[in-house]
Amino acid sequence: MNALPTPQPAIEFIGVDKRFAAKGKSVEVLAATQVNLSIRPAEVVSLIGPSGCGKSTLLNMGAGLSKPTLGVVKVNGQEVTGPNPHVAFMLQKDLLMPWRTILENIELGLEFRHVPKHQRRDVSEKLLSQCHLSGFGDSYPHQLSGGMRQRAAMARTLAVDPLVLLMDEPFSALDAQTKMILQQDLAQSVALQGKTVLFITHDLAEAVAMSDRILVMSERPGTIVQEIEVQMPDRDNPMRRRKLPELGVYVSQLMDLLRLDAHADMH
Repeated sequence: MNALPTPQPAIEFIGVDKRFAAKGKSVEVLAATQVNLSIRPAEVVSLIGPSGCGKSTLLNMGAGLSKPTLGVVKVNGQEVTGPNPHVAFMLQKDLLMPWRTILENIELGLEFRHVPKHQRRDVSEKLLSQCHLSGFGDSYPHQLSGGMRQRAAMARTLAVDPLVLLMDEPFSALDAQTKMILQQDLAQSVALQGKTVLFITHDLAEAVAMSDRILVMSERPGTIVQEIEVQMPDRDNPMRRRKLPELGVYVSQLMDLLRLDAHADMH
């Protein structure tokens, strides 16, 4: 009996290095030919590591906003050479346009793609409900709380139906309770729609609660030093995962890898 073929990665980084010029010198952000990363379709992978190790640089390359100095980035088997319609980016700041209603903000990416108005409205109204924003479509960003604006940003990200979601600490500015609620909403939406996610976070419990795998990066020049498979049930239910004793074990392991306990002993 023949084995089933391995699915093509949704996104992959092959031998990627990135260098920037600073004060006449070349600064290496990612270690040459050492960043190799492949993410399967519908997989959620978190990226953790020290500040400045190249996590956001990887996401920028994945989105086509920056080109690698060496190596190749591919989405759905195609090399990324510029902004890619199969990729959507969500940041810590919601970046909603203040002069547009929430409904109009959600529809923005679809407008750029020249999707007919009635189709845009169908998609945006469905996402208003899915992201628990029903009744706020005609509101403006300044009328909503930070958590609700981030829900709107999440709805706008999902509206373009991307293959890959790149998320750079999307919940870090929120209070703990709101953060957990939005983690739950995102996890359920991602599972429902079968999205692939590469997620940067400094919150180790968040990484464990939401991920299939966690990749730990070194200090700059960054490379991936450890890969951890999160063998816990209910990836679509982070709140349930947070109640499991295994979560603390994974967080402790990540703290050791990042040597956070050593930093604590220094103070």
